[in-house]
Amino acid sequence: MNKLFLLLSFLMGVVVLTSNYLVQFPIIYYGLEEILTYGAFSYPIAFLITDLANRSYGKLIARKIVYIGFTLGISFTLLFATNFDDLISVRIAIGSGTAFLVAQLLDVQIFDKLRKKQWFIAPLTSSIFGSTVDTFIFFSISFYATGVPWITLSLGDLTVKILVALIMLIPFRLLLKTFKPIKL
Repeated sequence: MNKLFLLLSFLMGVVVLTSNYLVQFPIIYYGLEEILTYGAFSYPIAFLITDLANRSYGKLIARKIVYIGFTLGISFTLLFATNFDDLISVRIAIGSGTAFLVAQLLDVQIFDKLRKKQWFIAPLTSSIFGSTVDTFIFFSISFYATGVPWITLSLGDLTVKILVALIMLIPFRLLLKTFKPIKL
């Protein structure tokens, strides 16, 4: 199997673990603790990985990377970042897995439909739709009826994810030369 495929799959798992850990910590500066967590900054990298894989390998292999990343990420989360005595921690693991799978598969599908447009249309559109779906699935499963201000946190999280998705266009564009279509 291709080293790049394995690297992207592993990186996807690491992004999921990192984001699941960081989402537990609100940003306590500038009064942002009610609207933003640190996980908002790391998770959009998953869309960059998916989009680069989709560009290079196509949607079938990109889906495989999503599935492998999902399996690794949830396994890492269960092993390293889930406190089974804390219901919110368990809900974060469930919410993360559900949101990740739905959002990443949506991202793959949208990217594939738009791949022939200008270089930035597919990654930006698929990342925005995927981030929106991911955010609301994740926060509603993880924090609904817990006393955590999940609606304001999800809106702050989504705002940052969209800004990061815009910034991720820079590495996407720079890496397009490295991630040329590969025939498997």
